[in-house]
Amino acid sequence: MAGPNAELDWHFKFWNEEMAEYACEQLRKADAILLGRVTFNAMAKYWGSVSMDSSYPRADIAFADMMNNHHKIVFSRTLERPEWNNSRLINRDISNEVRKLKKDTGEEMIIYGSGTIVNALTRAGLVDDYLFWVHPVVLGKGKSIFKNSYKWPSLNLFKTRIFSSGVIVLHYKKEIREIINPVLSPVFNLSAVIGVLRR
Repeated sequence: MAGPNAELDWHFKFWNEEMAEYACEQLRKADAILLGRVTFNAMAKYWGSVSMDSSYPRADIAFADMMNNHHKIVFSRTLERPEWNNSRLINRDISNEVRKLKKDTGEEMIIYGSGTIVNALTRAGLVDDYLFWVHPVVLGKGKSIFKNSYKWPSLNLFKTRIFSSGVIVLHYKKEIREIINPVLSPVFNLSAVIGVLRR
């Protein structure tokens, strides 16, 4: 998911306008973005500045505008006040709060990165779809999204998307039956694990 120190520098050389447009397509289906504190702070710093910088490609600026204007929920017990536009803080139990959110009317909710959040919501059976962005690079070590100390859902490949940069998006849907401790612990070359939650 990221390098040993949460670095994503290896991701940027593959990012292109085609990928930015696809990211916009995915975000248009959602009305809320769920984030952990580390991912929230990194994204607020990066995307907050992109929309004001005309040197970025048009698709990046469009995605930045969407990120800045979308409703964002950050889960953290240590963050005191989220500074990013349209953000609110939840410092209570993640699973219970997301169960409440899923009962509300609205569009999909999307999670970017935020490995701790994805793991907690996966354990609770609340993530409906997983989109893995696989990059043609081998990290060797770093932060893995997969933890093998609890049940991971069995996944069905729903569709794929291949970009000219060599990046592939694997879109999986959760099956009802679950398997215990699949062999998923190696570090995959993922810049983004996107979880989709349906209401």
